[in-house]
Order: sequence, then structure tokens, then C-alpha cells
Amino acid sequence: MFTGIIKETGKISKIKDSKDCKELTIVCRLLTMDMKIGDSIAVNGCCLTVTSFDKERFACDISYSTINSTTLANVKIGELLNLEDSLTAIDRLGGHFVTGHVDGVAKIVKIVKIGNAYKLDIIPPWRLFPFLAQKGSAALDGISLTIAQSKKDLVSFAIIPHTFENTNLKFKKAGDLLNIEVDMIARYIGQLLKNPEIENSKEKEDRLREMLIKYEFLK
Repeated sequence: MFTGIIKETGKISKIKDSKDCKELTIVCRLLTMDMKIGDSIAVNGCCLTVTSFDKERFACDISYSTINSTTLANVKIGELLNLEDSLTAIDRLGGHFVTGHVDGVAKIVKIVKIGNAYKLDIIPPWRLFPFLAQKGSAALDGISLTIAQSKKDLVSFAIIPHTFENTNLKFKKAGDLLNIEVDMIARYIGQLLKNPEIENSKEKEDRLREMLIKYEFLK
């Protein structure tokens, strides 16, 4: 489990390809200070497991499933990746609950500077639109962001200067792809409402309200 608050960016120093999978070696400064074999690290929002490390770098495997469903399939040596170590029981939850289980890949339409902040417009996979509500949360390349606007064909985010300057977003441009993970609560509520046992629309409405109150979206 993660929060979507990026700890640092790391640079790919080595990519080892094998049948249906990859091994990445990533150079970083902070996360290796308290790292252990088997730790979970969010790499551009993908939950990966540390297989080896030293003071300056760590290695992790990318499975065929992650290769087929995320942007890690096309990463290159020298590319900067957003990194976050897993949440502990005493950590502050500064973003939102992020699982590291990417839901799909979104395409950047444009990034525009407005004042000292930035407006990021993306097109996510169409099946994710129901889970992307205005003022709700989503993780892009592992970054916890608040949805500024959600239309039928476009989703916008307001990016503060700190986030822009301290993540890989400052190197992104129109046409680039980002890993996207929708809010886990929205995902579970959506699954609940698809339950065939809940046939009556009034019953669905009551169950939805019950869930929104439980998770403090409503009072």
C-alpha cells in the first residue's frame, strides 16, 4: 500500500530482458538507505519487489502481466521514474490509498502552465471514466492527484509547482503515456453496484449512499 506522495525520482541504469519479463536496475539516493530484499516499491505507480540492492541502486523484476498493462514495457535506460516505498503504520497519509495495481494507461493531451501551477489534461481508457469524479483522487505514474474536471472524453488535473518539479511530470509532453490507478474505494463501489443480486434501483441507491457515508464522502 502506498500514498501517492513521491519520495524521489530514480534513473534506469540497466534493463535486462528475458522471456516475457524484464529486470530493471534503478539508481536512487534515498530509498536504498532503509531498503530490504522483498520490499515493495511503487515504480511509476507499479508495485514492484526489490530483488537486490546496494547503497546507490536496486533491482526489481517486471512480470509479463505488468509489461502487458503498463508503460514499463517501453522504458529506456536513463529514463526517470517516480519512486515511493510502501506505507507503514506510523506514516502520515498525505495523498490517498494507492495499491500500486495499475488500472490502465492514459495519454497526455496537453500540459499548460497557469500562474505558477500546471493544468494536465489526459485521456484515460474509456472504461475508467465512471471512476474519475471531479474532486476525487487518481494516481498518475504513482502521483496522488485530485481531479479538477472530468468530462465524457477528457480528465484534467491541477498540478502544484512542488509536484511538477519533484516528479517525472516536468519531462512529460503531449502524447506521452502515464500509468493510471483509480481510487480503490470508487472501484469497489462500482463493483458493488454491478452485483446482480441488487436488482432494485432504489436498493442500489441506498447501498451506494451507505457506502459513501461509511467512507466519509457524504455525511
